[in-house]
Amino acid sequence: MDLRSELAVRGIRSRPAVSRRAGAGPSDDGHWILDGRSATLPVVEDSPFELHPGGTLTRDGVVVDDAMLEPIVRPRFYDLTTEDGTPYEALARLHGTEVLATTVVQTCIRYTHEDTRCRFCTIEESLRSGATVQVKSPELLAEVAHAAVELDGIRQMVMTTGTSNGPDRGAKHLSKCVAAVRSAVPGLPIQVQIEPPLDLSWITTLHEAGATALGIHVEALDETVRARWTPGKATVPMARYEEAWQEAVRVFGRNRVSTYLLVGLGEDPDELVAGAERLIEMGVYPFVVPYRPLAGSLAHADGVPAPDPATLMRVTRRVARALREADMRGADQVAGCAACGACSALGACGG
Repeated sequence: MDLRSELAVRGIRSRPAVSRRAGAGPSDDGHWILDGRSATLPVVEDSPFELHPGGTLTRDGVVVDDAMLEPIVRPRFYDLTTEDGTPYEALARLHGTEVLATTVVQTCIRYTHEDTRCRFCTIEESLRSGATVQVKSPELLAEVAHAAVELDGIRQMVMTTGTSNGPDRGAKHLSKCVAAVRSAVPGLPIQVQIEPPLDLSWITTLHEAGATALGIHVEALDETVRARWTPGKATVPMARYEEAWQEAVRVFGRNRVSTYLLVGLGEDPDELVAGAERLIEMGVYPFVVPYRPLAGSLAHADGVPAPDPATLMRVTRRVARALREADMRGADQVAGCAACGACSALGACGG
């Protein structure tokens, strides 16, 4: 647990075959198996950690005993392209050992202006670099998902989206993508991630399309922190998030709804844990992860560092304990970030 948290903050000086630069959610990382569990670790050139040939992990040149770290093998579906020559890798990516992830629309209304953009986000940077396409069609995502399941044993899928200016906030296209993938691969569990739609009936639409779990990510619960770090999303009142979470739990069920909570944005750790406990009481899984200073983000440009590993460990342990007491496990989400758990130490703590 302590090593996983420290690696999640300090990163590693090695880039494996499966890695990701920029994009939605945590990125600038490599994908590994750490002590038998998936781990997405930041690739940091001045990290004290380095993986040597043969699998030896060192910290400041000293061997880390009993650490089993190995890179995840490049998936076979990455070698395929669509009829028009688009690489499958540009449409969806492997996360961890068994998760297929995609951002169905790679632009966001919040990203256009600095006074509305989330300061940790790099959703449009991968689009600018040519690593992905702006809009993924339902048909092509179904094609990629089918290949990933057949060739690489994919067992779950995550679909997120940049926020649209429509009242559905992107749910309309997400529902079409879910339905297409579930038609091509009927048994594949899928988590969708979205801002609270203006019309909450879209939550039911997503469920009826075949989504298994739902992420509605607030990232911070403190209003001052929200205004500073997520100024566009902060215009959506917390009360609206709570309404959306409650409706999502009603539709999807307890522990099939989650939200990201980022450690390192300046929120008081005790208040963050208390907020996580309130979410757990609602049946919402608080997915606690460290803030990452991603290249291309506003926070990285300002030089905001990653959080203190000790603080991350304390918060993660406390939230994991609350999850265990509520009998909520990330794996029980079946699909999504909490079910994968690679970006957090909650799963390693039994949460």
